[in-house]
Amino acid sequence: MQVSEILRPDGVKVLASSPSKRRLFQDLADMAQGCWGLDPAMVAEALLEREALGPTGVGRGVALPHARLPGLDRVRGLFLRLERPLDFDAVDRAPVDLVFCLLAPASAGVEHLKALALVSRTLRDVAICAKLRANSDPATLHTILTEGGPRNLAA
Repeated sequence: MQVSEILRPDGVKVLASSPSKRRLFQDLADMAQGCWGLDPAMVAEALLEREALGPTGVGRGVALPHARLPGLDRVRGLFLRLERPLDFDAVDRAPVDLVFCLLAPASAGVEHLKALALVSRTLRDVAICAKLRANSDPATLHTILTEGGPRNLAA
């Protein structure tokens, strides 16, 4: 699996800021509607429900919110870079400015885990995160994510 298989160019945006996780999840849900025609209310609710189980802020300014949804045929990704970091209850208590959201089919098992591992490995790379933070063009951010990270995750 490669990041380019789960992240389309129109699934990448830069936001000036977001006042809360709830609003951020709504922004992601709106993106999911635009990219794949998903019901934004269902997406936002699924992300909120998953977040209630434990924060998805993994540290160093990165969050990996994710949820399983009926109606998806495969794992899909969305990426947001926030110009003003958001308190996300991350494990290191640092605010988040890089958000990679994964949406998986309700029945996805290993595929969902592989996607999470791939995205996690990509965003653990300090050089990739520095490039993401230094750019505000969505096309450039997409290129950094799809060409700069791990090429794939073996089956």
